[in-house]
Amino acid sequence: MAKLKVTQTGSPIRRTKDQRATLVGLGLNKMHRTVELDDTPEVRGMIRKVHHMVSVED
Repeated sequence: MAKLKVTQTGSPIRRTKDQRATLVGLGLNKMHRTVELDDTPEVRGMIRKVHHMVSVED
């Protein structure tokens, strides 16, 4: 299965609770942390919700 490398680039300060929870669900909670996730529709949806706070590499 394909992998995505997701890095948090934005701060969750002054963001809604659901956006903060989405970052935690992705395994991100601090700036410049990087996680490698499976490329699934669920993960893509979570990334789309917080696209302004993360950067994605294939």
